[in-house]
Amino acid sequence: MSFWRKVLTIIWKDVVAELRTKEIFSSMFVFALLLIVIFNFSFDLRVEKVAEVVPGVLWVTFVFAGTLGLNRSLALEMEDACLDGLLLAPMERGTIYFGKMLGNLIFISITEALMLPIFSAVFDLNLIRPALLLTIFLGTSGFAAVGTLLSTMAVNTRAREVMLPVLLFPIILPVVISAVKLTTGILDGLPWDSLAPWLRFLVGFDIIFLVISYLTFDYVVQG
Repeated sequence: MSFWRKVLTIIWKDVVAELRTKEIFSSMFVFALLLIVIFNFSFDLRVEKVAEVVPGVLWVTFVFAGTLGLNRSLALEMEDACLDGLLLAPMERGTIYFGKMLGNLIFISITEALMLPIFSAVFDLNLIRPALLLTIFLGTSGFAAVGTLLSTMAVNTRAREVMLPVLLFPIILPVVISAVKLTTGILDGLPWDSLAPWLRFLVGFDIIFLVISYLTFDYVVQG
């Protein structure tokens, strides 16, 4: 089997398992929905211009819900020694990383796609824009690339629900900052010349950490 065919097989395994249990998607979706409700009521009481805080709220919701999904994704692999079975399969460890990372990216992206219309309705803003969708995809890609590696590290610890955010949030802070800056600029209608540095930074982060995570995944699972 070719490299990408093995990757697709791992993704298909995760998709089939999720269709049966619906644990990852349901937990992310419900958690994100609750965050939107809480933020909405909080801002109605204290914030005059809600549109100014929407970029931050959007990415806080995506990051928190995505972290929950990453935790569940790897925790399910630990049940019945599924991760050990993957490691014993005749393929490179990097193949497992790409399969799990792309699977996480798909689940998080589906949740985001369902949440965007709700965000638009609740905060009375048009968030279905090509430039914003590109920003969300790039930000989510960087988040999934780093999060898959760190969740593999944290899943073997006793306090994995706490350990993953502690490890993940400091590293993805640049992604969140650049994504929020891009989202703010897009909603404010700023020219792309002023947004290009943030876009290049986000793309560079995704590429660098995707390569680093791929190269270090074998060491992580061996530990």
